[in-house]
Amino acid sequence: MLMSVDIETYSPVNLQKCGVYKYAEDPEFEILLFGYAYEDAPVRVIDLKRGEQLPADVINALYHQLVIKTAYNAAFERTCLNAYLTKRGYDKLDIRQWECTAVMAAELGLPKRLADVGKVLSLLEDKQKLKIGKSLVSYFCIPGKTGRHLPEDDLRRWELFKDYNRVDVESEREIRIKLSRFKVSPLEKLLWFMDQSINDRGVMADIDFVKNAVEMDGVLKSCLLTTAKDLTGLDNPNSAAQVKDWIEDKSGVAVESLRKDKINEVKAAVNNEEVDAMLDIRAGLSKTSTEKYNAILRTACNDNRIRGLTQFYGANRTGRWAGRLVQMQNLPQSKISDLDLARQLVAENDLESTELLYDNSADILSQLIRTAFIPKPGYKFVVADFSAIEARIIAWLSGENWRLKVFETHGKIYEASAERMFNLPSGSVTKDDPIRQKGKIAELALGYGGSEGALINMGALNMGLTQPELKPLVYAWRSANPAIVRFWYDLDRAARRTISTGSTIKLQFGIEFYKDGPLLRLKLPNGRSLSYVKPAIKNDQITYEGIIQTSGGWGRIETYGAKLVENITQAIARDCLATVMYKLEASVVFHVHDELICEVQEGKADETLKYILQVMSEPLEWAQGLPLKADGFICDYYRK
Repeated sequence: MLMSVDIETYSPVNLQKCGVYKYAEDPEFEILLFGYAYEDAPVRVIDLKRGEQLPADVINALYHQLVIKTAYNAAFERTCLNAYLTKRGYDKLDIRQWECTAVMAAELGLPKRLADVGKVLSLLEDKQKLKIGKSLVSYFCIPGKTGRHLPEDDLRRWELFKDYNRVDVESEREIRIKLSRFKVSPLEKLLWFMDQSINDRGVMADIDFVKNAVEMDGVLKSCLLTTAKDLTGLDNPNSAAQVKDWIEDKSGVAVESLRKDKINEVKAAVNNEEVDAMLDIRAGLSKTSTEKYNAILRTACNDNRIRGLTQFYGANRTGRWAGRLVQMQNLPQSKISDLDLARQLVAENDLESTELLYDNSADILSQLIRTAFIPKPGYKFVVADFSAIEARIIAWLSGENWRLKVFETHGKIYEASAERMFNLPSGSVTKDDPIRQKGKIAELALGYGGSEGALINMGALNMGLTQPELKPLVYAWRSANPAIVRFWYDLDRAARRTISTGSTIKLQFGIEFYKDGPLLRLKLPNGRSLSYVKPAIKNDQITYEGIIQTSGGWGRIETYGAKLVENITQAIARDCLATVMYKLEASVVFHVHDELICEVQEGKADETLKYILQVMSEPLEWAQGLPLKADGFICDYYRK
């Protein structure tokens, strides 16, 4: 039996900034309305705020293993209901009895928000109703400037709110019915259970360390602001407009942009020591990476663990996880040689020594953000990640044999790529050889059809390459990798043929394009399929409907063979991580890209590391011939 569920809740905690676990943990948290329906029966709304109680059959259904509970973004409903029920003496709900309609939508390439999916499926066309619904949530679920609003403050609105809750249950149910006709891999449901368990477990944060870092950052920025005011005489040195005018007054040079990537150009054009100093100060004032410390404080639960750091199927195109809350996937890199010392100084709130030992204390704080995550007492972190996973996958998929031999032996792909590109003897390029940089930048930028622009975006000009060198570098890489280039065009032709004729086109390793109603499906080696909505060939370009990454809106997107290769490669990398993570789930506290962070007992750390590396390097049943390798280490705090 299916039970559709939607709840309306209140908490003074900001849900978007702090996450559902912190939100539901607050003492003032409560469930206002509980809307539900069995199968296709009429929706019933239980008004908990006005004294109604959950019926016994509903409570029984919430715990019954033969009743599948469904919700749109089920993690919210399940977490909030756990908080509500455990306060009343009930056990926690079983993750395995839940299904998430939002995950179903994401797996089919649809938007993540209920209202957006409804629009795409032509279910929610009344924009006025959507607007009213948002205003009701804002009125009853979020504290106002003068406090919260209760039903008694506006009974007419409250009745509308109950209708809104009822419609949400009906919409979720209708979406689930529409989406259930499309088959998804059964393994994905098991992976979602795993994802929910990891998010429930969370990871511990060193809160005292974080508080000291925030305090030190505040002192540093206050000093920088004072220095900036003294140097420039400006009221607000944070104002880009004021700083631009000051630079022009000081040097006679008009500045168009103060973006981070333009600062060196501005310094070169102005050639003024005071302007250089001000731009350095401004960089410190505008540094946003340390805001992650505040995010840690906002999201940490009462036991100092942060939960909900990843979103399952966060990337629609590939199914990769996305970072949430603290955004672990874009943490600043750490290049501090004496990491233990730097961290100890912050842990002791010793700004004076930090300033004495390091040129840029603000940058040190930024580089230490990773170290704010720690294992619980008596445990260690085991950190392990796949080595060059995407480069290995694209070599395997395309049959680029010389690359496969590199990965089956020494694995030094940057050196080997440079040798291949420039016809140098094997083993002649070393790690310190300048030509290795050309191999590296080409490997990072050119695997998915990139050209000069991709090299520039990857930083080729900043690392010493000149503009005239870029096009020959592109030609050299493509000439060295003919099988990969051929694979780009093979995928492009296959996709076009399936879109045009509806025929199923099969390629190597079980990859195939096929039509599934309004979807172009791309089957992966493990049986999972990527989805492209309403594909078409327009102006000789492959297009489909999807979420536009730059705007987050829904629209038509262009693609091509090399981009499809990127989708497949990243999707398989995700499946490699998912496969090994499923075996190791009990110890995983979070994961970032192709890296697992496991919390293990201190006395078992060495044997656990060996086991994890073994699991991550074993051949996969569905990817025979893919040479996998992993590296890892044991640590007392998270680091790279």
